[in-house]
Amino acid sequence: METTTMIVNELIEQGIADSHTYQEYKELVSNLLVDDKSTGHEQSEALTNYSMLNDRRMKRLDKTLKIDKSIEDAFSNTKRDVMWVVITEGWCGDGAQSLPVINKLAELNNGIDLRIVSRDDHDELMNNFLTNGGKAIPKLLVYDKKNKKVLNTWGPRPSIATQMVNDYKAEHGSLDPQFKQDLQVWYNKDKGVNIAEDLLKIL
Repeated sequence: METTTMIVNELIEQGIADSHTYQEYKELVSNLLVDDKSTGHEQSEALTNYSMLNDRRMKRLDKTLKIDKSIEDAFSNTKRDVMWVVITEGWCGDGAQSLPVINKLAELNNGIDLRIVSRDDHDELMNNFLTNGGKAIPKLLVYDKKNKKVLNTWGPRPSIATQMVNDYKAEHGSLDPQFKQDLQVWYNKDKGVNIAEDLLKIL
């Protein structure tokens, strides 16, 4: 178990060394779109289109998001010394909805250092944080760099959205385009509240 933990920590450290700040990540997504590309190893018109939507989505959320005062106070007044390592890709719709909230919360606390890591560039790392056996993103690792320890994880979706997905799969077997559209509508109505509430629990 100790060896496994050491290997996972090495993979996290490699990811951090190859990571981006939130601003750098947004610039990367935007710059790749100039060449009709998205982040990640796979390239397709569909992924580029998703990435374009997400680029707009993140820019909009950065301007419009409001954090509840009680959550803002809790983040501002809690002493922390951790890294929030988020594994994601630019084409990921859940990532685009979550990252602006994650960033706003991290900005409230000087002891939270947010770093964003490419899933496709760090496959081995991703394989250690699967969701129901899948490489679902975004995945946030709360990492104590000093003690080399993962304190908590979150993702790929906020708790209410996760329940929506589970219920839909139970009834229909899989997620179809209509559900994915409905999920984005839910995100837009929720305005990051559920994500902020979830992250407060693992602060």
